[in-house]
Formats: sequence, structure tokens, C-alpha cells
Amino acid sequence: MIPTTTVSRPVEIGLRLTGIWPNSSMLFRLLWTMVMGTGLIFQCLYLLTHFSIAELPNLIDGLSTTLPYSLLFFKLITLWVKNQIFKDILTAMSKDWAEYSNMYTMVDKAVLSHRCSKLIIGIYATAVLLYSTATIDFRKQTIDNECRQQLIKMELPFVFCDSPIYEIMVFVQFIHLMAVASTIGMLDALIVTLMLHIGGQIDIIQEQLEKICSEDSKPHLSKDIVKSLITKHHKIIAFSDKIESLFTQIALMQFLSNTMIICCIGFLIVTSLGTDTGIRMMIKTTFFYIAITMESFIFCFSGEYLSSKSKMIGDAAYESLWYVLKPEDCRILLFVIMRSQRRLTITAGQFMDLSLEGFANSLKASASYISVLYAMY
Repeated sequence: MIPTTTVSRPVEIGLRLTGIWPNSSMLFRLLWTMVMGTGLIFQCLYLLTHFSIAELPNLIDGLSTTLPYSLLFFKLITLWVKNQIFKDILTAMSKDWAEYSNMYTMVDKAVLSHRCSKLIIGIYATAVLLYSTATIDFRKQTIDNECRQQLIKMELPFVFCDSPIYEIMVFVQFIHLMAVASTIGMLDALIVTLMLHIGGQIDIIQEQLEKICSEDSKPHLSKDIVKSLITKHHKIIAFSDKIESLFTQIALMQFLSNTMIICCIGFLIVTSLGTDTGIRMMIKTTFFYIAITMESFIFCFSGEYLSSKSKMIGDAAYESLWYVLKPEDCRILLFVIMRSQRRLTITAGQFMDLSLEGFANSLKASASYISVLYAMY
């Protein structure tokens, strides 16, 4: 089936259920606020209760799940507050599809977007399944009355060690964790979708430049062609600015939080090597590590992708057969080249551009922090 929009169905459903999609019910926002807020309070209470160097691995394990949880809550609040910007982005995407619905480039980017969305959400779901499988303990309580491990470390106001309370509690936490992970994956898929859409629009401009400056074209540009070219370029810049405004604070928190999360997971892997729980810990954390690293990579790659694609407009105009045009038409192309020198990108809180170099630096910083924690341990 040929797609008619860049936003895949799973992403749209997720946006509706989280109250981010325009005109969604406020009940979804209220429900997510209550659930996320309550869960975050219990997780923070657990960390404060077990804040001790003697319990460092247990503390790091709890922190590795609390940080993604807190980050998701921050993302939801930010997208709720900036819902009008997101609505403008969706409106611009709809207009692009109405104008270029039959073009191969649009369909190709939409197909790729749908596949990436399913893959990203699938990776997060797999991470939750493996994490839960390695964590849940359905055996009876041990002889020394040690309480069985929770799926999400929380300081709950009731005793949950005995059956069937433990099983009910774990089942509720599993459903909750799956919903949280799927939402994180959905938001990651959203940024990929937006980047692929704007990349498709840039490809369309390149095709237009090749056509108007081909050897078979007339040696002058009509006003309609010039207006269409400049208008399309202006829309791309405006679209990019809206994405930057929507995700800049999220990207900053993402960059800082993921560095700490990768550090925590890496510490758990290093300390479990050669122990009786090593294999269990590897099953628990491997896909979790992949998912978190992928999340950081997606944001950094999106900034790199947007920057490189924006430069291609000027390159396409420069490499075209501009010398067959009249001088006044050449000046129009010169204006396009100068305009394209304004590099489009996504910044982390307007402090730094997201790039693959930033992703590499994040991994280096995480490795350094792992060494410090391991020395303390």
C-alpha cells in the first residue's frame, strides 16, 4: 500500500494516546501526568532510601531506570506546552503531501519513515521483554526472607514480597514499563520522521534546480518557477526552525541524561562480569544499552543529517548549468546559494549543535564516568 503521509500509524496512535496530537482529549494528559508523577515519586523515594556507597550497584540499577522515566516525563510536558508548534509542523507536512502527493521522493521517504518507526519501537519493546525476563523472580521467598526484586525499583507504601501481591505488582509494572518504553520509541521515531520529511523536501528542490538548469531548458527563468523555488526553500527553513524550537530543550536533557544512563548501564555490565549473576545481567542490560545508545544516536544523527542536507541545496545550484541562463537569472540562483549557506541543524539547548562528533564525545564521557564509578566501587 502506498503511504499518503510521512507519519506512520504507530507513531500517530502513540501521539494521540499521549495527548500530543492536536485536538486530543485532555484526559490523556491528565492520566499520563498522574501515572508518571506517582511512579517518579516512588522511584525517587527508593533512591533516597538506598543512597549508600555500600549499595552502589543497587543504587545505579535504580538510577538507570529512573533517568529515562524522568526524561520521558520532561519530553511529554515540553511537547504539551509547545503543542501549537507541533500543530504547525503537521499542517506544513500535510500541505507538502497535498502539493507533491504523487512524487516518488515523498513516497520513498514515507516508506523509509514507516520502516524506521516500526524498527525503533520494536527495539524498545524487545528491551523491555529481555529486561523483565531477567529481573522477574517467580520463585517463593528465600529462607532468609529476602524480598524478591521489583521490575521497577520503587519504595512502595505496602508489603509486596508475598504471593499473589508480588505477581500482581510485577504485572502492573510490566504493563507500565512497556507503555513507557513504547512512548520513548514513538518519540524517537517522530524525530526520524520529521528529518526524513525535510530531507525529502530538500531532494525535491534539488530536482527542480536540475530541471530548470538542464540543457533542454530555456535560457531564462519564468516568474512562476522563481517564485516556486524561493517559496519552497523558505518553507524548508521555516520548517527546520520549528523543529529546532520544539526539540532544543529536549535534545539538551537527552544529551545529558543519556550520557549518565549509558554510564550506569556500562557500570552494571562491568561489575557483573565474572560473577554468578553475570549472564542474567547481560540479558537484562544488553538490549537496554542498545536502545539508550540508539536514542542518543538518533538525535545526534538527525542534527548531522539536517546539516548535510541543507548544504546540498547550494551545491545543487552551483553544480547546475547556470551559465546558460541570463545574468539576471543567475543572480537569482546566487541568492539561493547565499540563502543555503545558513546551515540548518538541531541544537542542544542552543549551546551546541547535535552531530556525530557530539555522539562520540558522549560515549567517551560515559566511559570515563564508568572508570570513576568502578574505582569507587
